[in-house]
Amino acid sequence: EVQLVESGGGVVQAGGSLRLSCVASGFAFDEYAIGWFRQAPGQDREGISCISSLDGVTTYDDSVKGRFSISKDSAKNTVYLQMNMLKPEDTGVYGCGVQGLYCGDYPDGVYDYWGQGTQVTVSS
Repeated sequence: EVQLVESGGGVVQAGGSLRLSCVASGFAFDEYAIGWFRQAPGQDREGISCISSLDGVTTYDDSVKGRFSISKDSAKNTVYLQMNMLKPEDTGVYGCGVQGLYCGDYPDGVYDYWGQGTQVTVSS
Protein backbone atom coordinates (compact mmCIF):
# COMPACT_ATOMS: atom_id res chain seq x y z
CA GLU A 1 0.00 0.00 0.00
CA VAL A 2 1.36 3.39 -1.02
CA GLN A 3 1.53 5.87 1.85
CA LEU A 4 2.80 9.42 2.09
CA VAL A 5 2.80 11.11 5.47
CA GLU A 6 3.60 14.80 5.83
CA SER A 7 4.70 16.62 8.97
CA GLY A 8 6.36 19.84 10.05
CA GLY A 9 3.59 22.36 9.52
CA GLY A 10 2.69 25.00 12.05
CA VAL A 11 2.10 28.67 12.70
CA VAL A 12 4.92 31.07 11.93
CA GLN A 13 5.31 34.81 11.55
CA ALA A 14 6.03 36.36 8.18
CA GLY A 15 9.74 36.07 7.40
CA GLY A 16 10.08 32.86 9.37
CA SER A 17 11.00 29.35 8.27
CA LEU A 18 9.60 25.84 8.42
CA ARG A 19 10.85 22.48 7.17
CA LEU A 20 8.26 19.99 5.98
CA SER A 21 8.88 16.24 5.75
CA CYS A 22 7.19 13.64 3.56
CA VAL A 23 7.81 10.01 4.50
CA ALA A 24 6.95 7.61 1.70
CA SER A 25 6.36 3.86 1.69
CA GLY A 26 4.88 1.13 -0.47
CA PHE A 27 6.65 1.94 -3.75
CA ALA A 28 10.15 2.25 -5.24
CA PHE A 29 11.02 5.64 -3.78
CA ASP A 30 14.04 6.27 -6.01
CA GLU A 31 12.19 5.55 -9.24
CA TYR A 32 9.53 8.23 -9.06
CA ALA A 33 9.23 12.00 -8.93
CA ILE A 34 7.84 13.39 -5.69
CA GLY A 35 6.19 16.78 -5.62
CA TRP A 36 4.96 19.19 -2.98
CA PHE A 37 1.68 21.02 -3.46
CA ARG A 38 -0.38 23.43 -1.41
CA GLN A 39 -4.05 24.22 -1.24
CA ALA A 40 -5.46 27.43 0.19
CA PRO A 41 -9.08 27.58 1.35
CA GLY A 42 -11.44 27.73 -1.61
CA GLN A 43 -8.64 27.33 -4.14
CA ASP A 44 -7.37 24.53 -6.36
CA ARG A 45 -4.36 22.42 -5.45
CA GLU A 46 -1.19 24.12 -6.68
CA GLY A 47 2.05 22.28 -7.37
CA ILE A 48 4.97 24.23 -5.93
CA SER A 49 8.03 21.97 -6.17
CA CYS A 50 9.17 18.60 -7.46
CA ILE A 51 12.23 16.37 -7.27
CA SER A 52 12.99 13.58 -9.70
CA SER A 53 15.40 10.79 -8.80
CA LEU A 54 15.94 9.49 -12.33
CA ASP A 55 17.41 12.69 -13.76
CA GLY A 56 18.17 14.77 -10.63
CA VAL A 57 15.86 17.56 -11.69
CA THR A 58 14.24 19.89 -9.16
CA THR A 59 11.54 22.36 -10.10
CA TYR A 60 9.88 25.30 -8.35
CA ASP A 61 6.84 27.43 -8.98
CA ASP A 62 7.73 31.08 -9.55
CA SER A 63 5.94 32.03 -6.34
CA VAL A 64 8.44 30.11 -4.19
CA LYS A 65 11.63 30.25 -6.25
CA GLY A 66 14.55 31.50 -4.20
CA ARG A 67 12.72 30.92 -0.90
CA PHE A 68 11.89 27.20 -0.86
CA SER A 69 14.25 24.27 -1.37
CA ILE A 70 13.36 20.62 -2.00
CA SER A 71 15.64 17.72 -1.11
CA LYS A 72 15.47 14.00 -0.42
CA ASP A 73 17.07 11.38 1.78
CA SER A 74 16.80 7.99 0.06
CA ALA A 75 17.97 6.14 3.18
CA LYS A 76 14.91 7.47 5.01
CA ASN A 77 12.47 7.47 2.06
CA THR A 78 11.85 11.11 2.89
CA VAL A 79 11.45 14.27 0.85
CA TYR A 80 11.89 17.64 2.56
CA LEU A 81 10.69 21.13 1.75
CA GLN A 82 12.69 23.87 3.42
CA MET A 83 10.60 27.04 3.41
CA ASN A 84 12.30 30.36 4.18
CA MET A 85 11.13 33.97 4.09
CA LEU A 86 7.53 32.82 4.48
CA LYS A 87 4.72 35.17 3.47
CA PRO A 88 1.06 35.25 4.53
CA GLU A 89 0.11 34.15 1.02
CA ASP A 90 2.02 30.91 1.61
CA THR A 91 -0.71 29.84 4.04
CA GLY A 92 -2.44 26.58 3.17
CA VAL A 93 -2.43 22.82 3.50
CA TYR A 94 0.84 21.42 2.16
CA GLY A 95 1.01 17.88 0.85
CA CYS A 96 3.29 15.62 -1.12
CA GLY A 97 2.49 13.29 -3.96
CA VAL A 98 3.88 10.84 -6.48
CA GLN A 99 4.11 12.66 -9.80
CA GLY A 100 5.10 10.01 -12.33
CA LEU A 101 8.67 9.15 -13.26
CA TYR A 102 9.83 12.71 -14.00
CA CYS A 103 8.80 16.16 -12.83
CA GLY A 104 6.43 17.55 -15.44
CA ASP A 105 5.00 14.15 -16.43
CA TYR A 106 1.59 15.28 -15.20
CA PRO A 107 -0.36 18.56 -15.33
CA ASP A 108 -0.03 20.90 -12.38
CA GLY A 109 -1.65 19.54 -9.23
CA VAL A 110 -2.10 15.99 -10.53
CA TYR A 111 -0.59 13.07 -8.64
CA ASP A 112 -0.90 9.29 -8.63
CA TYR A 113 -0.91 9.19 -4.82
CA TRP A 114 -0.83 11.91 -2.19
CA GLY A 115 -0.90 12.36 1.56
CA GLN A 116 -3.33 14.11 3.89
CA GLY A 117 -1.21 17.21 4.19
CA THR A 118 0.03 19.44 6.97
CA GLN A 119 -1.27 22.94 7.75
CA VAL A 120 1.01 25.93 7.34
CA THR A 121 -0.20 29.28 8.63
CA VAL A 122 1.86 32.43 8.16
CA SER A 123 0.76 35.44 10.19
CA SER A 124 1.51 39.02 9.18
